[in-house]
Amino acid sequence: MTLILHNYFRSSTSLRVRIVLGLKGLDYEYAGYALLDNAHKQESFLSLNPQGLVPALQTPDGVIAQSMAIMEYLDEVYPAPALLPDTPIARARVRSLAQIVAMDIHPINNLRLLQYIRTEFGADDAAVKGWFQQWANEGFAALESRLTDEPETGRFCHGDTVSLADVCLVSQAVNNRRFDVSLDAYPTIERIVTQCLALPAFIHALPENQPDAV
Repeated sequence: MTLILHNYFRSSTSLRVRIVLGLKGLDYEYAGYALLDNAHKQESFLSLNPQGLVPALQTPDGVIAQSMAIMEYLDEVYPAPALLPDTPIARARVRSLAQIVAMDIHPINNLRLLQYIRTEFGADDAAVKGWFQQWANEGFAALESRLTDEPETGRFCHGDTVSLADVCLVSQAVNNRRFDVSLDAYPTIERIVTQCLALPAFIHALPENQPDAV
């Protein structure tokens, strides 16, 4: 069975999975959903993922939702190149860096929440942008401190090979651009992001390079 990725070109969580698929050299079928048109709320998609969120990956083993679960599944089933280190403490570090993005920044800055504060609380464009910037900058300040001070940081977030932490970091940095979150205050993050974005898997996964990009 072909891998089928149900996703949205601009979704940072979808971007994470596209990067990992590229790093693993995996072919997949691209199924795009226009989130602004609520395409992900159609019954055909809800039958795959009742939560109605992208991404979801159809695999020979079944459908997997949630980007972090998808990425770890892919790393276990297709182990080369490995995206988690060998030792428990190193894996814990990579996961903790990744989760600053996945658990703290993204959930309060994703599309459905931004739409909610517009419709329910009357937030205008400036207020929405300010909300996004507040939480993105707070999380990036913590990441910058850790990545700068912790000796495990190398060319990438952990050592000299790409890990899940880099995938999450770059996906968030790309999303931040839409809300004018500069990397000027985060030189270590900027260095890592720049190195990642020179790699083909990251380039090919970018929103502007997807078939449903508008």
